[in-house]
Amino acid sequence: MAYLENLLQRWPEWRDFILGKLVEWATSPKFYGQAGAIVLCFLLAPPLAAFIRKRLLALKLGEQGPALIRRAGRLVESLADLMRPLVLVMLLAIAATVADAALGASWLVRLAQSAVLVWLLYEAINRYITHPILRTAAIWVGIPVATLQVFGWYDDVIRFLDSISISVGNIRLSLYFIIKAGIFGAAFFWIGRVTSEAGRNAIQRQETLDRGLRELATRLFEIVLYVVIFLLLLQVLGVDLTALAILGGAIGVGLGFGLQQIAANFISGIIVLVERSIVVGDYVELEDGKAGIVKQINIRSTVLETFDGKEIVVPNERFITQRFVNWTHDDPRQRYEVEFMVSYDTDLHAVPPIIEQAVLKHPRVLREPEMPDCELRGFADHGVKFAVEFWVEGVDDGPNKFSSDVLFLVWDALKENGIRIPYPRQEVVLLGTADQAAGQGA
Repeated sequence: MAYLENLLQRWPEWRDFILGKLVEWATSPKFYGQAGAIVLCFLLAPPLAAFIRKRLLALKLGEQGPALIRRAGRLVESLADLMRPLVLVMLLAIAATVADAALGASWLVRLAQSAVLVWLLYEAINRYITHPILRTAAIWVGIPVATLQVFGWYDDVIRFLDSISISVGNIRLSLYFIIKAGIFGAAFFWIGRVTSEAGRNAIQRQETLDRGLRELATRLFEIVLYVVIFLLLLQVLGVDLTALAILGGAIGVGLGFGLQQIAANFISGIIVLVERSIVVGDYVELEDGKAGIVKQINIRSTVLETFDGKEIVVPNERFITQRFVNWTHDDPRQRYEVEFMVSYDTDLHAVPPIIEQAVLKHPRVLREPEMPDCELRGFADHGVKFAVEFWVEGVDDGPNKFSSDVLFLVWDALKENGIRIPYPRQEVVLLGTADQAAGQGA
């Protein structure tokens, strides 16, 4: 705060200095000479830029020829879009040299040239940086820093921001440190996210590796990457790495109390990836009945995608401490059955071979480990119960409708062979009607 207090104390002196300078400029021929040179440059820049731009576009380098010529053509076109500020910078440079020779001063011209350079930087960012995040960072961070550098105010502003600080014991936090940490932290972790995505895609493309091994390598790569980025950020901010010992102790205490659940999920995720009890693509059913295909195994949680498009985020600890059913872990083949009924006037011995042959027509029904098996299950009030068991590869849901398809095959087979499917029917018999009528007549 001492620097800020010094600035406030010197404000009357600076105010008098600024007023004196304004009066000096208003009565100085050198000031008006430089102002006239600046106005002349701004008047000459548009027609000269339009002339040069027209000449550049007339070259038509980008329409034909080899790749080098086409790239040169695109560069010419991009320079044509920036021609006005470029021409203005060159004219002001010439005007500064002339002003030094004729007037003995060129500070005002060079000030105008610095402002035009900032304008040129803004136009170049909009023209060449297409990524929205990079463009926003360049406009809101790069241009202010470049402006301060161009006008020579950078060091003074840094000292001012650093003077605004608070101290807690031996720790001093200044506004400059916080701004610097925010800018570099956002930049480093954005780079980390991009690098992590690229690394993950590169690892997942290694088809020679097992899927579970690819997931484990991806998570380890992300952990190492972000640890390295964090250490680099501390180095850039000038934080002493020996302080990490104290920070590590604090983190250990936090893990023992408030962060123990996060730590448990983190360790559980590593265990799941190492022992491969689930891998991406498995169909998993949890103890509470929720089920889905494993879409992602993250550091803290696992994402299950249901067949109706929903995503279930499950903490990794549940796969270690609770029971779950992995339908497709070692063998994607599943056995299903569908039930149906036939009437009592059917030849029951003829039903199983008819149904078994019909189910085999389905292209996804397997012959191994067992052929389709039709079984008599019981005798109901209005029909005879049968069930046919069959094996398929996959889960009977989502894109697969095995049970529905097999029921259609059963229906068609029964109709083709004249076998009737019964429906509930009740027979009502009235007893003693004649005796009641005779009694009423008497």
